[in-house]
Amino acid sequence: MTTTTPAGPGPAPGIRPAPSKTPTTDNGPGRLLAVVLTAQFMALLDVFIVNVAVPTIGSDLHASGAGLQLVVAGYSIAYAVLLITGARLGDRLGHRRVHLAGIAVFTAASLACGLAGGTGELIAFRLVQGAGSALMIPQVLSLIQRHFTGEARSRALGAYSAVLATGAAAGQVLGGVLVSADLFGAGWRPVFLVNVPLGAVLLAVGSRVLPRDDAQAGERSRGLDLPGLVLLGAAVSLLTVPLVLGQEEHWPLWSWLCLTAAAVVFALFQGYESRLARRGGAPLIAPRLLRHPGIGLAVFRLLAVMAVNAGFLFSLTLHIQGGLGYSALRAGLTFAPTAVVFGLAGLTWRKWPAAWQRHLVPAGFLFAGLSVTWVGLALRGGSHGGAGLHAAFAGVGVGLALAFSPTLIRALATVRPEDAADASGLLATVTQLGQLIGVAAFGALFLNRLESLGAPGAYTSSDALLVCMYALAATATLGAVSGLVRRRR
Repeated sequence: MTTTTPAGPGPAPGIRPAPSKTPTTDNGPGRLLAVVLTAQFMALLDVFIVNVAVPTIGSDLHASGAGLQLVVAGYSIAYAVLLITGARLGDRLGHRRVHLAGIAVFTAASLACGLAGGTGELIAFRLVQGAGSALMIPQVLSLIQRHFTGEARSRALGAYSAVLATGAAAGQVLGGVLVSADLFGAGWRPVFLVNVPLGAVLLAVGSRVLPRDDAQAGERSRGLDLPGLVLLGAAVSLLTVPLVLGQEEHWPLWSWLCLTAAAVVFALFQGYESRLARRGGAPLIAPRLLRHPGIGLAVFRLLAVMAVNAGFLFSLTLHIQGGLGYSALRAGLTFAPTAVVFGLAGLTWRKWPAAWQRHLVPAGFLFAGLSVTWVGLALRGGSHGGAGLHAAFAGVGVGLALAFSPTLIRALATVRPEDAADASGLLATVTQLGQLIGVAAFGALFLNRLESLGAPGAYTSSDALLVCMYALAATATLGAVSGLVRRRR
C-alpha cells in the first residue's frame, strides 16, 4: 500500500479515446506494453521505496522531522500540481516524446537524489522527480488506450492494474533490502540510484519501440492553462509548508497566515477556472465536472483514504525503525501484508456478491479505522505487537482497498464520455493531494508528540503513534459517513 497510493502515480483506467490508426510499432505491442508498464512500475516503486529509507536518511543527513516530511511529500507536491499539465503536453507534443522526456527527467533527478549532500538538495531533487513523473505517467494509459483495442486492450489494462497492485509491496521490500544491504557503504542512496540504470534502459529501448507521434495531435489539443497552474501550485504550497514546518517552529504567526492565504488562493483558483470555462477555454479542472453528481463525494473520499494511507505509513515507519529499532529490511517486510492484501482486494472486489457492493466503501473505511486503531493498541507501551499485528496490517490493506477502488471506478463510470479524460486527471490529482495532506498533517501530529521525548511525562514513540492512529481512525470514520448527507438529499 502507498504513501503514494495504491493507485500509484497516474490516472485510473477510464479514458476511452478512439484507437489510433497508426501501427503500434514494428516490434509488436508486447514490447510497447513492457516499456510503458516498466516506467509505471519504476515511478510507483519510488514512492514506496523511500518510505522505508526515511529513518536512515534522517540519521545520515541529520534531517529534522519537517525535512523528512518534505523528502516524502516533495514528490507528491510536484506530481499533483503538474499531472494534468503533463497529460495535456502529451496531447500537444506527442505521447511518445513527452513520455521519453519524463523518463529522462526522472532518471536524472534520481541520480541527483542519490548523490545529494544535504536535506535541502534532496528535497529539491525530489520535486524534480515528481515533475518527471508528471510528464511520464499520464502517457502510459494514453499509449495503451490509443494502440490497443478489444481484448488486447482489456489484457493490457489488466496488466496495468497488476503493476499498481504489486508495486507497493515490491517497493517496501526492495527498499528494506537496499538500505539493509548498505551497498558500498552508501546507506540509503541506492533506493534512488536503482532508478538510473533502469531509466537508461527504458530510454534506449523506448526510443526504438514506442510508436511515432501523430503529426496533427497538437492541432487538436487543449490549452495548458498556465495561470491556473500557477494558482494551484501556490495554493498547494501555502497549505503544505505550514503543515510541515509549523509544528517544528511552534506554530508561529506566519504559519496561520499561510493557511489562511491557502484558502483564499484556492478560492481564486476556483473563480479563475469558472471564468475560463465560461469563455470557452480549457481549465485545469472543469467546474462542471465538480458539479457532476457523485464527483464531489468521490473527491472527499479519495482525499480521506489517501491521507489515512500516507499518514499511516509515514508515522509507522518512524516508530518501528526509531521506536522499536527494526532494521529497514524488517520494516519493509512488516508492511508487505498491507500492500499485498490491498492489491488482492482492489483487483477482486467486483467479483464479490452483488448485495455487498453498495456497502463496500463505508465498510472499507470503518474496517480501516478499526484496523489502524488495532495497530496502535497492539504497539502500545513499546510492544512488538505479536502475530496479531500482521492481521491488523492486512485489515488496513483490505479496508483502504474497499474505500479506494470502488470510489474511483464508480466516479469514472458516472461521467459523460467527453468528460472522462478530465475526470481521470482530476481524481488522479486528488489521490496525490491526499497523500500529501496525510504526510503533512499526520506526520506533524506524530512528530509533535516526539518533541519532548526525555522530559518528565513526555510521550514515548508508541504513545505518539497511538494518538496518530486515533486521528487516522477518526478520519476514516468521516469517510464512512460522508455519503449519508447525499443519500438524505
